[in-house]
Amino acid sequence: FLLPHSSSPQLDYSSPIYTNANFVRKCISAESCQDDLWGKLVCTNFKVSFITHNSLPRQRFQCTHRLLGEHDIPLACVEQVVTVNDVKGKQKILGSNQKLKFNPTELILYCKDFRIIRFRFDEAGPESAKKVCLAIAHYSHPADPQLLFGFEYVGKRYHGSTGERVNGVDPGGGMQTTLFDCSSDWDREIKRTGASEWRVCTINQGYFISPSLPEFFVVPVSLADQDLKQYACFFYSQRIPLWCWNHSSGSALVRMSNISDLQQQRKVEQRISSAITKSHPLRSDVFKSDLDKNLPNIQDIQAALLKLRQICVIDPFEESEEKWLSSLESSRWMEYVRTFLRHAVEVVYMLESRNVPVILLEKEDRDLSCVISCLVQLMCDPHCRSLHGFQGLIQKEWVMAGHRFLDRCNHLKKNDKEESPVFLLFLDCVWQLWNQYPAAFEFTEVYLTVLGDSMWVPIFSTFLFNCPRQRAENSRDFASSKSIHLGQDQALRFPPVWDWSQQFSLKDQTLFNNPLYVGKIATCVQNGTVKTFTHRRSKKNYSSTLRGLPSALRNGSLGPNDTLARRNSLVLRLRSDLSQVREQQETPSERFIRDFFSRPVDLQGLLLPQLLPSHLSVWKLYFLRWVPEAQIPQGGPITAFHKLSVLTDEIDMLQNQLRQYKGAGGTPNNLHAEHSKMYFKATSTPHQPPAPPEYLSSSFPFSPVGNLCRPGILGSPLSKFLNGAKIWLSTETLANETI
Repeated sequence: FLLPHSSSPQLDYSSPIYTNANFVRKCISAESCQDDLWGKLVCTNFKVSFITHNSLPRQRFQCTHRLLGEHDIPLACVEQVVTVNDVKGKQKILGSNQKLKFNPTELILYCKDFRIIRFRFDEAGPESAKKVCLAIAHYSHPADPQLLFGFEYVGKRYHGSTGERVNGVDPGGGMQTTLFDCSSDWDREIKRTGASEWRVCTINQGYFISPSLPEFFVVPVSLADQDLKQYACFFYSQRIPLWCWNHSSGSALVRMSNISDLQQQRKVEQRISSAITKSHPLRSDVFKSDLDKNLPNIQDIQAALLKLRQICVIDPFEESEEKWLSSLESSRWMEYVRTFLRHAVEVVYMLESRNVPVILLEKEDRDLSCVISCLVQLMCDPHCRSLHGFQGLIQKEWVMAGHRFLDRCNHLKKNDKEESPVFLLFLDCVWQLWNQYPAAFEFTEVYLTVLGDSMWVPIFSTFLFNCPRQRAENSRDFASSKSIHLGQDQALRFPPVWDWSQQFSLKDQTLFNNPLYVGKIATCVQNGTVKTFTHRRSKKNYSSTLRGLPSALRNGSLGPNDTLARRNSLVLRLRSDLSQVREQQETPSERFIRDFFSRPVDLQGLLLPQLLPSHLSVWKLYFLRWVPEAQIPQGGPITAFHKLSVLTDEIDMLQNQLRQYKGAGGTPNNLHAEHSKMYFKATSTPHQPPAPPEYLSSSFPFSPVGNLCRPGILGSPLSKFLNGAKIWLSTETLANETI
């Protein structure tokens, strides 16, 4: 069967319909049913789809997903299926292969992307309603990885953008992201970072040494293959230490699992440390950072997300703003974000200031080390802040290094104890950096949000497996069972998520490109001459952000007698006795941070985050986009960013036209008009009247309408705050007052 999308063009792949129910009502408003939609509720092997002929108001600039319509939910995104019979007062949480003894009058789907979606069966047949509820519960809990839709998609229906098909998959010739699945990718990374004393190791080809490591990785030149084979059995899961990155000073960042054989621990650690020391130009000693002792574990992170989901989506905004903020603090999610950022800064201090190699120690080296290694590279290496550099970073430190995406995302819903949003925590940390230095990143907040959502579209190898070996073995077994002919790789080639054309059009992908991004070299036309220069921030600081990090606020926390006033007043209050406090309490790492913030920031150099609670904020576009009360009409930071982007784009177009004019010897009017890099900008010309101002809500470019049913709260302090009360700071105030 071909299942057309309710709000997007029909695709060239099919999903078999397991069951459906007609005359279903999708609840849009809890107060009344006037705005509700009527249609057919369908369960396929990929998604839950609601097909309706009615339309909802859409934002003018809204992404259109090629795989998912506006009312579609991937089965992997369904967290919990709840059926209700309001006549009998019964409610049941459905799981796989369970029975339902009552006829449901309502279905509630709790989603992993913070949506809550309600369907009513008032007019639907009781048997069809029961069947569709049971089907959704069953197929959202697959018992085996090969039952995930990604295998069906890759095996038979996936076509690449070039039209060439290898086992159903584009061979990837046009993709620029480095996948680190071959030795040449690692060779290029060694040369890019100047790691001359490191080499590509091939002893794990065929996953002969470690089942969770990639076939190719980088080790010190002084370590022979025979020694590595001998040492492998002493580490957890035979995970030999992995090279991550080299600082320009020669200091290496390495990740390593714990040594399980305590009798051999001292000997093996000394041998590994000695080899890493020999790879350093100054033969500096190695610094070991124990992540298990200094960071929250996966259970802590999971508990924090569940509490965050409770206050962001499930609990209504009925309490005062202070109560809601207290609940947010008690979830500890923001605390954990700060903890990971702070620890990454400490590692940066060792690499940048102390000039020593660093080993990240974690018991199995598959969770916390992924976060810290990536954050360190983002702070130190501008290449990782480019779009393809960032994607290659995730491919290297998460996918190929064996992060358990299958278990941590709980795609099979087998073991809740293994579930943990480690990757989402990482994206939140990246967003905090982006929010403080938006011009330093080639990608936008929209891109980060879409990347987080892509975990629940299980057709991409990026988020589908626990390690490369699992991907290879499952794909071979599936191909054998389906009689699919394999190519030279002897495995199905799953598309990586970085092939964004599978999800979005080229027009929508322009939303990923940050027009404020400051590249390594920018061109400027001055007096008819093209000049190049490196962007640096002016020494004069126009921001209200606290630039220094006094030791009284050590580790980003206030003392017991301190209160957090406005940022400008805080600077004035601390300025008088700052020198004395520094002399008494400041540590070398704090001095390193203070010195960084006392200098102009080079957006293509080292970047350190501000770590005070006032500097970190909730990632509203991800966590609150489905909450109607959190939408900001006619303004807010999204609109401010949009207006800055439009100005930047216009300047870029004018500069290009001026360069063409100088090169062609004509006039700009005779030249072909330069195309904008932003399709969401106003297209007015000097001959046209100015276009009306564009207002973007905080859910840009997503539309929460119709995707969430919750009570509308009017008049609460928080909703007044979010609807334009004049208490915004910095860019928010500027955006609202200007408009």
